[in-house]
Amino acid sequence: MSTRAALVAEAATTNPYEELLAQWGDMQAALGFVLHRPREVHDFIPKIRQLDQWLQELVAQDVDATLYLMLQLASTNAVGYSTSHALVCAALCHILGLELGLPRTERDTLVRAAFTMNISITELQDELAERADPINAHQQSAVNRHAARSRALLEQLGVTDALWLDAVASHHSFQQDRAREPLKNLTVRERLVRTLATVDRYAAFISPRKSRTGRSATESMRSLLGHDVSRSDEVGFILVRTIGLCPPGTYVKLDNGDTAIVLRRGESTSFPVVASLMDASGETYAQPGLHHTANGKPRIVNALPGNSVSMGANHHTMVRMGLMACGHL
Repeated sequence: MSTRAALVAEAATTNPYEELLAQWGDMQAALGFVLHRPREVHDFIPKIRQLDQWLQELVAQDVDATLYLMLQLASTNAVGYSTSHALVCAALCHILGLELGLPRTERDTLVRAAFTMNISITELQDELAERADPINAHQQSAVNRHAARSRALLEQLGVTDALWLDAVASHHSFQQDRAREPLKNLTVRERLVRTLATVDRYAAFISPRKSRTGRSATESMRSLLGHDVSRSDEVGFILVRTIGLCPPGTYVKLDNGDTAIVLRRGESTSFPVVASLMDASGETYAQPGLHHTANGKPRIVNALPGNSVSMGANHHTMVRMGLMACGHL
């Protein structure tokens, strides 16, 4: 083996998640081009399928690392909002599709709809996320019409999958009288639209704008579920059961005063593995402290909005710490 090949092999062995982080960045860039310039993309539908396959492969490597990166992407950065929102929604829809046991064709449609549901207002979404002033009447009109216009644009780009088109056109207009029906009683179309609508709302809640901070993951989930448990959305319950009230990538306050970040879901999504980043006085730890909250102490007091924490986390270090804590490295 050549010296260069040996170094490459050693790097791949030593830093397998450095490559994973780079691939997520590459995928976001590729998706951003497709969403911003869809008419310039040769073979639009095959490109979306390629992005879907890429997403599946990355999620298959590590679901917790996916959640960590997606929640960090959504909750700490408003730049490139439309693309990051689409990627977060697609990743969550894929994970939910697996949890729901959706047939492959339904899962494919759901994820592709998540990628493209806002394709007609990609640039406007980015602009609004970066502006602190209120939305004007013209912009509001575009937002109100974006679902139908996205469907029309997809049709012009060659999409003929009726479920894909219907999910995009209806993701903001699901009938409320059907929103509390058990999933098993819904048609395929209704099930996909309801799942997409729930994921879209959750991702929007946690994402910051210049005009407002994002909500914490816990606040976002409670907004989805509401106060009346008997009338809560089944998709929301499955989402919280799958990713947790404080999913990986969420900043949390511990009962010892520390500010920490959730690394992995642990054996139970209610008791994740976390790493302390700052003490009660706001001083940064030289080395993050690892805690299995299932052991009882420290305990998570509440989740924090992502952009309320001034320091950033080294994502490569955090992902590796989580893997080591669970015996995967």
